[in-house]
Amino acid sequence: MTNQASAAVAISRLGQARYRKPIGEIRAEASQQGLKRHLTARQIMLIGVGGIIGAGVFVMTGNAAASFAGPAVILSYVIAGIACGLTALCYAELASIIPASGSSYTYCYASLGEGAAWMLAWILLFDYSLAGALVGVGFAGYLTSLLADFGLFVPAVLAAPLVQTLPGTGSTGLFMAGSVNLVAATAIMIAALALSRGIETSASINAAFVAIKLSVLLIFVVAGLHAIDPGNWRPFIPPHEGGFAFGWPGVIRAASILFYAYLGFETISTTASEARDPQRDMPLGILGALAICTLIYVVVAAVLVGVAPYRELGVADPIARALDRMDMPLIARLVKVGAVTGLASVLLVNAYGQSRICFAMSRDGLLPGVFGRLNAQRASPVAGVMLLGGISALLAALLPIQILGDLISVGTGFAFSVVCVALMWLRSVEPDLPRPFRVPLGGFRIGRVWIGIVPTAALLMCWAMILPVLIDILSQAGAGHVLPAMILGCWLLAGILFYLAFGLRRSRRVQTRQADETDIARPEAG
Repeated sequence: MTNQASAAVAISRLGQARYRKPIGEIRAEASQQGLKRHLTARQIMLIGVGGIIGAGVFVMTGNAAASFAGPAVILSYVIAGIACGLTALCYAELASIIPASGSSYTYCYASLGEGAAWMLAWILLFDYSLAGALVGVGFAGYLTSLLADFGLFVPAVLAAPLVQTLPGTGSTGLFMAGSVNLVAATAIMIAALALSRGIETSASINAAFVAIKLSVLLIFVVAGLHAIDPGNWRPFIPPHEGGFAFGWPGVIRAASILFYAYLGFETISTTASEARDPQRDMPLGILGALAICTLIYVVVAAVLVGVAPYRELGVADPIARALDRMDMPLIARLVKVGAVTGLASVLLVNAYGQSRICFAMSRDGLLPGVFGRLNAQRASPVAGVMLLGGISALLAALLPIQILGDLISVGTGFAFSVVCVALMWLRSVEPDLPRPFRVPLGGFRIGRVWIGIVPTAALLMCWAMILPVLIDILSQAGAGHVLPAMILGCWLLAGILFYLAFGLRRSRRVQTRQADETDIARPEAG
């Protein structure tokens, strides 16, 4: 092949990255892809609650309070909740238009093109892997605390990550410990195994887990009300200590950490192709889960920082730490059981969302076929679920919650931002498309471009959550703590290289076009 021909092929392949998948084609595929429509609005809402109420309240509240916001972590939850509420409205409209697996990946493919969709999905896979790892670390913390109450002590070398942080240093002050968190890794693989048995079984398990963890959180709140020391709430916003340590900068920084806790909205939208009535059930499930979860977060956080001094809460099991101060051993054990159960449900829901995004990408030819291959009896992508579980398990075994939380927040904010842009793009180019649900407050046009009030506000809020984390990661890299920046940079580079080497060549759009060209050329050859 001549250099000129090679250049033409390269240009043609790069043009493929701009290809936008027609919405009609996405809808047709959703009805033929083999996933069963079992889920009701109630089950979808419970999947959202199962995915959202977990590591955010059981794990990251303590780190956000101890390192950044103090008692004002309550405000941080409100700020993060507002940002996610605006974004949830955008998700609800898009999910009602495009009822298919893949969530923001699919929305992006229909609006911004294949290349942008690939990079978004690559970041989401990273996000889900990190989220699964963080939940696994929290699960290990609560489980080992619960076992210790019964005199069973898990060796620290089996329940702590290889990389650890010095107390009070946020995600800096890293050092290598002689431990590997096998407890967390094992929990993640068990959740993946349960999910591989199919969505009907998983949804039933999740509903039971959600009921248990909500019950024990209620018990914690009721018991904690009698143990609150008002002095722990003062000062409500601790004095600024420089950087993002306390003061209003710390409140915003804590909100950016807790922002990731709402990743469950992303998971809800991946259920669209398995919802009985997606146009009605998806908005109800998304918005209902948001309202329930934000209220729970605020109430639990208020009790937590009222029971224990906030500087003591920078651990993987902050609620367990607060319970130990309450001197109510029976209630403490009961709530710890609920925390273990609740985090188990998040592991299940997180693995579900990740596997469905990979399923959609595989069906588009952008990932190997193993991720889209359904088990005949269980209608579940078993091999893909187990492989993704292995990635999360490895991350959980090696990394601490501080690094995991920061990296997740960047990915979550980016995914949510793309959803806002995708919504405005579709309103601009397809204004007459039937929309069973529309974001409120409307918008205005600048030329052909529709600018929505809610999507724009959501976009600004998302970047208000992303920027503090990015600034912190870059400042840490400048100070010599390069691990978080290296992990993020290497993952993004790997995504670009994988798309160029695999996605551009194996995309189903490319395969279909080549087949069409072959069919046209065949008669001429005759």
